[in-house]
Amino acid sequence: MSEAPRQLALKVDVDTYRGTCEGVPRLVELLKKYGAQATFLFSLGPDHTGRAIRRVFRPGFVGKVKRTSVVEHYGIRTLLYGTLLPGPDIGRRCADLLRSVAADGFETGIHTWDHIKWQDGVEHADEAWTRRQMRLAIDRYAEVFGTPALTHGAAGWQMNRHAMRLTQRLGFDYCSDGRGEFPFYPVQNGEIIGCPQLPTTLPTLDELIGVDGLDSVNVADHLLALTAHCDRATQVYTLHAELEGMRLATVFERLLEGWKAQAYELVATRSIFDALDLTALPRCEILRSEIAGRSGSLMVQGPAFLGDVPLPEMPLDEAA
Repeated sequence: MSEAPRQLALKVDVDTYRGTCEGVPRLVELLKKYGAQATFLFSLGPDHTGRAIRRVFRPGFVGKVKRTSVVEHYGIRTLLYGTLLPGPDIGRRCADLLRSVAADGFETGIHTWDHIKWQDGVEHADEAWTRRQMRLAIDRYAEVFGTPALTHGAAGWQMNRHAMRLTQRLGFDYCSDGRGEFPFYPVQNGEIIGCPQLPTTLPTLDELIGVDGLDSVNVADHLLALTAHCDRATQVYTLHAELEGMRLATVFERLLEGWKAQAYELVATRSIFDALDLTALPRCEILRSEIAGRSGSLMVQGPAFLGDVPLPEMPLDEAA
């Protein structure tokens, strides 16, 4: 009997208005060309990318900007949104485009409401702030697609304990909010969250380019070497509409070709979730930690708990 094919899930984070308008259609085209599926996670509110200038004081941020040519990838206009230029409302302006992605058969979900506001503010935010930001995105998603959002992938892999609890209360089937090695139920501060997490398992292009001699010419070969002989049944790769869908589209096409040659089935994260035995899913701590090539700390899968720890029964949010 032949072995089941290894699956590599493609998770597309869409951060900006330009990435939505230009990067998403290009990615849809490439994915169709190679018969690949993916999960598109959209930013649904205002594009305030220019406010990221406040990160200049964060350790490692300036180095990352120099390495990854932020101006080239995002464009001057995008880098002024929310400061000298008003931030365009992505969900309103791009509603038809977003619906077309779903109509083409791709899974869609929530990345965030305001990408910069969430990424820079959620770590220390209270429950009311966190709930409002998540509800804004949930309500806009329902307005655009006419159905509730069933998955969420946090901007910058940034969450707090309130957001983790709300993934269970707001009706998501599963989420992909952090980094790790395999699907799990998260445990935070001793509390088990009954919403499975499918963490990103592979490094991203902006974490690799400019480090250890890697550039846009050889970075695909580096990533393909990581997946070539990996014994994991599943992988999750996060790409960005602003990178793989634009200036690094040729790199992504090389990855698609390589993963096909390695006999990976290129799927949406939903495919991995649907195949899980939820009764046997490990319970793992979720921690804040640093990732090589990325400034600041983010949500990372921690050690697994031994034994059968029951899941909590938590009612859905009344407004869900």
